[in-house]
Amino acid sequence: MKYFLIFLISTLIMNLVQGQETIPLYPNGIPNSKPAPDTEKREVRDNGMEIISNISIPTLTLFIPTKPSTNRTAVIICPGGGYHINAMKHEGVDVAKKFNEWGIAAFVLKYRIPNDETMINKEIGPLQDAQQAIRMVRESAAKWNIDPNKIGIVGFSAGGHLAATAATHFKKPVIANTKNVSLRPDFLILGYPVISFTDSIGHIGSRDNLLGKSPSQEKILEYSNEYQVTSETPITFLVHAGDDKGVAPANSIAFYQSLLKHNVPSELHIYEKGGHGFGLNNATTDDDWTERLRNWLGSKGLVAR
Repeated sequence: MKYFLIFLISTLIMNLVQGQETIPLYPNGIPNSKPAPDTEKREVRDNGMEIISNISIPTLTLFIPTKPSTNRTAVIICPGGGYHINAMKHEGVDVAKKFNEWGIAAFVLKYRIPNDETMINKEIGPLQDAQQAIRMVRESAAKWNIDPNKIGIVGFSAGGHLAATAATHFKKPVIANTKNVSLRPDFLILGYPVISFTDSIGHIGSRDNLLGKSPSQEKILEYSNEYQVTSETPITFLVHAGDDKGVAPANSIAFYQSLLKHNVPSELHIYEKGGHGFGLNNATTDDDWTERLRNWLGSKGLVAR
């Protein structure tokens, strides 16, 4: 009986691991990296937030739905953390599970934290990881029963900056892409995102971590994504709170205005309250913003209505 229980538990664990497989983002070596010890650390903070710091080895965790939607849509999720940590649970794993409930395949990106000790050029490290994730998911679309033309990118806070950068800088590849796979996400979902690096509305902590303490004005504008929107920017859904003291809602507003200017179909929801980092649940309102998101996805043919 004892051995049967051990076998049963082992089988259950194996099934769980298979259902949420984690794969290396770069099977053949991480580009733009320096030889350095792996000091990655996982911890649970006093507020219950689960985070990962000191990331130098990026991965992709697969959440393939047991009942996939006939739309065969997929998302790549970039957790927030000010380019200092990855808030992997409430802005990563929990979000992936929500998309799975809708039949959408989800891939949580554990992207590298900008660091001069582990990177040759820390400025492009996170973008390399986002572009590589898009390339990898698109190349393996058939394997995971995904429509290669329905791959979106999702980001929260600084992860929103990364997602928005991937969605506006896709014509500037920072990875090897010999097969010329499209690096353009097909849609963009942003939760209380860092958009701007300008002094007036930008999140200076994220800017300092990515570009350093004294970036040039040229670099500030290059990574202020409200200035990088074109008519080719993917369709976008944004959500923010008006009382967000961490990342000013002006970030989402500026990006939305740029989308309107370039005739990119988009939708913006700003709640009166909610603060910063509310993830899937804005506890200040009975309204569920994820239902607004699902309605939007349905209107775009990305999920069953």
